[in-house]
Amino acid sequence: MTANEASYAVIGAAIDIHRAIGPGLLESVYERLLVYELRVRGLHVQEHVPVPLVYKGVFLEAGYRIDLLVEQKLIVEIKAVENLAPVHFAQPLTYLRLSGHKLDLLINFNTPTLKNDIHRIINSHSSPPFFPLSSSRPLRVPLCVFA
Repeated sequence: MTANEASYAVIGAAIDIHRAIGPGLLESVYERLLVYELRVRGLHVQEHVPVPLVYKGVFLEAGYRIDLLVEQKLIVEIKAVENLAPVHFAQPLTYLRLSGHKLDLLINFNTPTLKNDIHRIINSHSSPPFFPLSSSRPLRVPLCVFA
């Protein structure tokens, strides 16, 4: 399954969920329902996938997590907010860049008509992902250290 095929399946499942329960619930509820729907439809879904960040050979445990990774090809970021802000669009771009994936769906369920708040975000950069591709392990350093 390609990323585009996965995106069509995710959009269909999201629309079905939104038609059934509408807006107004927490993001976590929509996430659980979407995972359920996608798995029922036979798709492989990973939840809360960590996104590594490596800077100058140092692995930073920055706490970045992808909401859903579908078929190992499509990132899905779920929101339930009144309006999407620029930061909501920057987050998926960062995840795409760090992970090396090409396609993200940003879905805001807190809207009267879901189709108006589904956004396809494409990583048009051909640069490799920022996590290490070699077999050598980078030095692991937590982002914050408390004494």
